Amino acid sequence: MAIPDAEVERQIQQMIQFIDHEADEKEVEILAKADEEFNIEKGRLVEQEKQKIRAFYEKKEKNAELQKKIQLSNLQNQARLKLLKQREQHLDEVAVKATEQLRTLTSDIGHYQNMLMGMITQGLCQLLEPAVTVRCRQKDLQLVKDVVDKAGKQYTALVNLEVALKIDEKTFLPSDTAGGIQLSARDGKLLVVNTLEARLDQIIMQKVPEVDRCCTETTPTVDSSTKPVVDRAGTYSRILNNELRLY
Repeated sequence: MAIPDAEVERQIQQMIQFIDHEADEKEVEILAKADEEFNIEKGRLVEQEKQKIRAFYEKKEKNAELQKKIQLSNLQNQARLKLLKQREQHLDEVAVKATEQLRTLTSDIGHYQNMLMGMITQGLCQLLEPAVTVRCRQKDLQLVKDVVDKAGKQYTALVNLEVALKIDEKTFLPSDTAGGIQLSARDGKLLVVNTLEARLDQIIMQKVPEVDRCCTETTPTVDSSTKPVVDRAGTYSRILNNELRLY
């Protein structure tokens, strides 16, 4: 029995509606999955770019910090070198001024004569030789003659050793020497230079920290850029006087 055309048409329409419905559902499913995958991929790409940006700026920040440290280190080194240079120049100036002040020590004859005796005794204790030659400035010759025997006795009392002292009356210390003596033994192979300049050089090297500390404590500064006015030469002179009080 043949199916009527109307029934065939109705079944065809049902099939079309079913196919359209399935297609619509499939479309929604595909679109939803596409949106999900899109969002996942978008999130991944965004996070990836964020990480790149973070890494870029972290690297940039580290480079900036490194450059800052390098610049700070360079500035510190420059400041340190400048300070050392100024300190060296100032020490030279102080040494010149202190040397000039040394010459005033010889104006007090009694004090200077006792100083010469102490210098000779000290030099003898360094040499510990049985025969020693004493050299001095020509202007100090008589002063040395007056104290050389006392210095020898003082040396003997200190170390219980005898010494034969001879004054060199042919070769003298340079006339521009501030003062002091020079002792030699074994034909000049052993030498002790105990001039005021030699003692000053030793004191300057040994007492620089003490002088700087004294000057810093007694001379406060309001502005670090302002150079303090410090009488380092006077401080060296006071310390020198204390150092030269021998025996």
